[in-house]
Amino acid sequence: MSAQTGVQPSLRFGQVVIGPPGSGKTTYCQGMREFLTGLGRQVVVVNMDPANEGTPYSCAVDIGELVTLDDVMENLKLGPNGGLLYCMEYVEANLDWLESKLAQFSDCYFLFDCPGQVELYTHQSSVKNIFSQLAKWNFRLTAVHLVDSHYCADPAKFISVLCTSLSTMLHVELPHVNVLSKMDLIEQYGRLAFNLDFYTDVMDLSYLLDHLAADPFFKKFRHLNEKLAEVVQDYSLVSFVPLNVQDKDSMVQVLRAVDKANGYCFGDLEERNLQAMMSAAVGADFQFSSTLGVQERYVDTSRKTVEEEMMEL
Repeated sequence: MSAQTGVQPSLRFGQVVIGPPGSGKTTYCQGMREFLTGLGRQVVVVNMDPANEGTPYSCAVDIGELVTLDDVMENLKLGPNGGLLYCMEYVEANLDWLESKLAQFSDCYFLFDCPGQVELYTHQSSVKNIFSQLAKWNFRLTAVHLVDSHYCADPAKFISVLCTSLSTMLHVELPHVNVLSKMDLIEQYGRLAFNLDFYTDVMDLSYLLDHLAADPFFKKFRHLNEKLAEVVQDYSLVSFVPLNVQDKDSMVQVLRAVDKANGYCFGDLEERNLQAMMSAAVGADFQFSSTLGVQERYVDTSRKTVEEEMMEL
């Protein structure tokens, strides 16, 4: 309920964009803003990162007007990690400022560009409390968790990403869409051990453990890796949607997943026909079509390798 008017605001939908540094959050916000604007949605971008300077997009609300990381580090003699934790605690203590800024916009779709420090979403509670307060202000939000796709090329890093994603999902307590970003660059990091759908659907991780065991360094940690994989598979919550920001089909796929998660696709904020509703209900088809090309390249490469091995024999 709004402190200024005492009237419950209408539903406001949006995304909170999270993920480790360098995962492409700002690029995603810029690309999604342009994409949604082209669809006819009024988009409001909110910069929630006090360390984010010189954003490539126009911010309707900038948390830097309230607190910046540089000021905190200079005045309180804190490092970047401690300073960022303090900044988010300061925002939590001044939510009335944020509410007054957001109240200026109605009938808009919101993109919250959030900080990249992992601890904010796995251990510390300030960001979680901010998201919870947004829900009380009648925001219906989906957490879009971006992960750089190059982690798929390293089995050990991919298991680490799975654990971080699961921990974030459980801690943040929002409808959640995990996204493998920078799919257009994935092949630059080396050949994947398995087809892409193995990573997006998080299939039987025992195959990944066998692949890890071939490395002498990780062989001694096999039992630990087995237990970590069991935790991920027992919860059975983590899966990924591949994303290339420059590909419209890929953006559509992510947007459908987000709209289903927060209920936007079932609202009346824009005209939708039956075909669009059915497309949203079967989003897996779009994931298949958008990843098929990459999958086929890996399948073809794998076959070529087998043929070469046969020739050597």
